[in-house]
Amino acid sequence: MKASRKQAWDELPRSHGLPVAGGILRRDPEDFVVSENLGFTPDGDGEHVLLLVRKRGWNTPDVARWLSRALEVPARDVTWAGLKDRHAVTEQWFGIRLPGRQPVLPDPPAGLSWRSPKRHRRRLRPGALAGNRFTLVIRHVSGQPSPIHRRLLKISRYGVPNYFGPQRFGHDGRNLVGAERLFGGGRERDRTRRGLYLSAARSFLFNRVLGCRVADGSWDRALVGDLMTFAGSRSVFSAAADTAADPRLSQLDIHPTGPLVGSDGIPVEGRPAEVEETVLATFPAYVRGLRSAGLRAERRALRLPVSALRWQRLPDAAWRIAFTLPPGGYATAVLRELGAFEDVAVPIGGGQARSRT
Repeated sequence: MKASRKQAWDELPRSHGLPVAGGILRRDPEDFVVSENLGFTPDGDGEHVLLLVRKRGWNTPDVARWLSRALEVPARDVTWAGLKDRHAVTEQWFGIRLPGRQPVLPDPPAGLSWRSPKRHRRRLRPGALAGNRFTLVIRHVSGQPSPIHRRLLKISRYGVPNYFGPQRFGHDGRNLVGAERLFGGGRERDRTRRGLYLSAARSFLFNRVLGCRVADGSWDRALVGDLMTFAGSRSVFSAAADTAADPRLSQLDIHPTGPLVGSDGIPVEGRPAEVEETVLATFPAYVRGLRSAGLRAERRALRLPVSALRWQRLPDAAWRIAFTLPPGGYATAVLRELGAFEDVAVPIGGGQARSRT
């Protein structure tokens, strides 16, 4: 079976009930601001350089390619901790391998600026963050304030399903189309694009499993046979009969997990295994393709904690909402539990690309 954008995002069940608000997202890039928290201080020496880049109207791979050309280093020597959207104002870290060289950059092009580079001993790798702070403005908000307040309080207390957001799958699901082409024997020479296709397929399967757990009400519970993870950790442990009563579960310190498909890995058991096997059996080409691509199986938390959630009503029926998410968390997964918003996503100097969040 082939995947679709509707299956990947639009049809996924919500955990906290029907939307209580509507409105417009990202009328301007400044309506969607993201700042990375690196979580550590650069060493001050080493063969790598860490650069904090502020960008507007650029996506992460395009910035990386520009840095590669400007510094005359191989593309593989420019890395980042997380992908950031083009239609936003974001501050994110890039790592550049420059042994024995000073990073001399030309004047930045429009939409880019950066702070003084800092030396570091280790390569910057995906997920090497403490989290991301989001500050969003939603315009032309419909819905009564009281239900919106109650829903935001519920999101703050219980978190939301940890879905991969629609941007993971590309416009109209094009990254899934690319993945299906790869799995059908096609080739993709662009290393970054190939990685996006594989990640999209993995994310699609994870979302489908999580959607089943949301539908049966077990996305934030520990079922016997689950593999649990600690907040901020990649280690897992098996859920026992008494794990459901563990106070760390209600405190959002531990979470059940779902599959990031690959080879090997620790299997789940019981009801969690039934859910995962049913979903994966529906998309055998995805499972075969991901395993043959050499990816190792991993686990991802089914629940996404939403920290330091703050909100404010603004003039002209607008709301400002700010919150912090752990690495890998999507603001769109938070927003879909609040309302059904139109994502205008105005490209810099271009037309409009519309989607639903």
